[in-house]
Amino acid sequence: MLAPVQFKAVFENPFRASTPQMTLLARLNTAENPRLGLTVAKKHLKRAHDRNRIKRIVRESFRLKQHELPNMDFVFVAKGGIGKLDNATLFETLEKLWARHIRLCKTGKNPQPQMKSQIQPTQETKKSA
Repeated sequence: MLAPVQFKAVFENPFRASTPQMTLLARLNTAENPRLGLTVAKKHLKRAHDRNRIKRIVRESFRLKQHELPNMDFVFVAKGGIGKLDNATLFETLEKLWARHIRLCKTGKNPQPQMKSQIQPTQETKKSA
């Protein structure tokens, strides 16, 4: 995934699997294959080679697992402390997150979209009521 619109669609109402160091968001897509987007902020990893290491491992994990994954758009979000994980631990953690998404898709536990009527009323709507 490259376009900001594609990322925004995933962030709106995703399936979510996370650990303290990372979050893996997913949303069904209309493509015939799963797609991956990566967000690794400078805030969490200052050096480019550290960010590149994380992205390289995530891409490799996705490549090996993509044939088992449902047709979804996945967005990997790095959090604080991800730089402290070694490659093997990061890879194992990703395997668990992929497995969780596969399980969620098979059970059909789709998060319900929040309707505007479910959102708490603002001050304007309270005054008009």
